[in-house]
Formats: sequence, structure tokens, C-alpha cells
Amino acid sequence: MKKFVSGMLAAVMALSLAACSGNNSSDTSSAQDSQASTSEGASQATIKLGGIGPTTGGNAQYGNAVKNGEQLAVDEINAAAGYTVFELKFEDDESDPETALNAYNALKDWGMQVLVGPVTSDPSLNVASECVNDNMFMLTPSASAEDVALTGSNIFQMCFTDPNQGVVSANYIADNNLGTKIGIIYDSSDPYSTGIYTAFMAQAQELGLNIVVSDASFTADNKSDLSTQVTKCQEAGADLVFLPIYYNEASQVLIAADRIGYEPTFFGCDGMDGILGVEGFDTSLADGLMMLCPFSAFGDDETTTTFVSAYKAAYNDETPNQFAADAYDCVYAIYQALQDGAISPDMSSSEMCDALTTAFTSMTFNGTTGEGQTWDENGMISKEPKVYIIESGAYVLAD
Repeated sequence: MKKFVSGMLAAVMALSLAACSGNNSSDTSSAQDSQASTSEGASQATIKLGGIGPTTGGNAQYGNAVKNGEQLAVDEINAAAGYTVFELKFEDDESDPETALNAYNALKDWGMQVLVGPVTSDPSLNVASECVNDNMFMLTPSASAEDVALTGSNIFQMCFTDPNQGVVSANYIADNNLGTKIGIIYDSSDPYSTGIYTAFMAQAQELGLNIVVSDASFTADNKSDLSTQVTKCQEAGADLVFLPIYYNEASQVLIAADRIGYEPTFFGCDGMDGILGVEGFDTSLADGLMMLCPFSAFGDDETTTTFVSAYKAAYNDETPNQFAADAYDCVYAIYQALQDGAISPDMSSSEMCDALTTAFTSMTFNGTTGEGQTWDENGMISKEPKVYIIESGAYVLAD
């Protein structure tokens, strides 16, 4: 599959930019015709993919990255096949659970056969229940709350679960002796943050890590100034601060620490990916920041470099983050099921759901976020965790 994805990307990049961005201009028709022979005998019908995520509002950076990653994969697959294999319709949910339900219903009316979304955990929990009722296959690229997948047998995740990230982070910190006194700053109103926090605390206690601050929390209503939480960690002598939070809030933590001359090791999870792109943020403050993440745009392997080049070409030289990479992998995983004959475009959404549920629990997938990815019977993914450290504005794989 890794060779397949790389080959597919190489073929698409030989086409015009319009093909990458979804435009079917006449200049690309001959190139697409040459690719059509690879799908000879395949059905010309189209599979309708629905996407849901915040493309406006405070979490728009996550939703737009997911939308772009999904669209890029769809455009590549269609261009290489020479016909429309997938059609993607993406609805804005503003990261709001009720709006997400409205988006889901709109996509059902459109004829969606598979849902690739939602993006964040609270909307995903709401939508997952509807997917179970409707027997609609749901593959979320980035909703990592464990309860999302546990909603039903047809709900799958492409990202790490929150408990998994908490356990792996505690193990890595202990194994590498990164901190003698550990503080934690987290969002008590967010299921992503609290899920990682809870698992980290349990594993840290089992490993004997010295947690000196465990209650420096904030909520969605009071996250504009996190100096109090940072000062609390400093006064407790924490030489490592664990940050199971998203990158916008993390940037506030780093700014507050810089103001008071506080220089512990900061360690975050996959929600940290994107901190180098926060508008107005001095990225030098992120030097030394460590994070658990399945993807780095700075990787030098062929799969990563080809994906990053294609993404930048399609989206005004924007660098993809982990959200975009996981979303991109979602579409290619569904395409693998199609190539394997598990699904066909003429299936109803319910028939496709049953087929994909069986296919995903038996397949192995190699993508931009890791090789040898598999799913268990609960729809939770197993992939190799990686720890990166930011050095001079770039992610470097930690030892």
C-alpha cells in the first residue's frame, strides 16, 4: 500500500495543479485518459463520502486541515483513475454537537454512503449515535475520545485514542527520565484533554512519577490567559509540564512561561501539532517542546515528502499537519477496501457499512501516519507512536 500511495501521488503530481485542487480542466483530460486503463472493468459509479468538521469558528484550523486532506486524497484517486471514484461533500459544524447533527442529516439527504468525520470529539459522540441507528459507517480522522469508537461496532478512528496517548506519554517520560517533578495543565471542559489527563495520571502513579501539580486546569470559558496555571507549576518546582491540550492554548502557556522566565520541558500530544502555525506566535518559544504525534511534515521518507509536496501544491504552499494527514489516510483506507473488492459503488449506505466494518477489522493499512496500521473490533486503531522535539522551527524525531 505504501508503494501504491507513493505511485499514485507521483502520477497525480504529473498532472496539472487543477487536478490536485479538484478542477477538471481540459488540459488534464489526456493525462487522465492515460490513467483510466488502470481501472479498466471497474464500475464508473461514484461513492459519496461525507465530511463534517469546523471550517469556521475557534476550531476552524482543525476542520479545514481535515477537509483539505480528504479532498486531496479524493482528487488524487479520481485523477489517477480517470473517472470520479469518490465525491466529497464537507459540512461545517462549528465544533458544535447540535450543528454536527444538522450537518449529518444534510449529508444523508445528499445521499452520503460513508462518513469521514466528524473532526472533534463532542460532535463525534452525537453523530456516532446517529450512525449506529442508521447503520452508517463512520471513520473519524481526529476525534480521539475513547467513547466515540465505543458507541457502536461501525464507528472507527484513524487517530490514537486519548487513553493510549496518556499511557504512552507517561511511559516515554519515565523511560527517558525527562522530569523529576511533573506539572500538568489541561482543559477540564474538553473530553480530548480530560481523557488523556486521566490515563496519564493513572499510568504516572503506577510508574511512580512525581506529580507535583495535577489541578492546574482551565475551561473553554477561561483560556485566554493561562498565566495562573503556569505560575502554579513554576512555584511547585515542576521541571516538566505535561500539556494534553490543543496548540492554540499551548501557545498561551509558552508565552506565559516566557514572561516569567520559566523554562521546564514541555511535553504535549497530537493536539499540539500546528503550534508553529499559530498566527502572531513567536515560534522560537516552542524550541525544545516535545510531542507525541503520528506524523511530521518534516519527515524525509518518500511517503511523507510526496504527500507534503502535493498538499503544498494544492493549498497555497500550506504545510499539512497531523489532522490533514489522518484525514488523507482515511480516504485511502476506504479506497483500499474498494480495491480489495470489499465494497462497490452500487451498495446502499447500510450494505457498505456492514462491508467496511468487516474489512477494516481484517485489513492492514500503510499510510502517511504509519505502516502496519490495524483496527480492533471496537474500531480503535493500532499504530506506532512517535515523539518529536521542535528544534529551530522544525520537528525532529526524538531518540
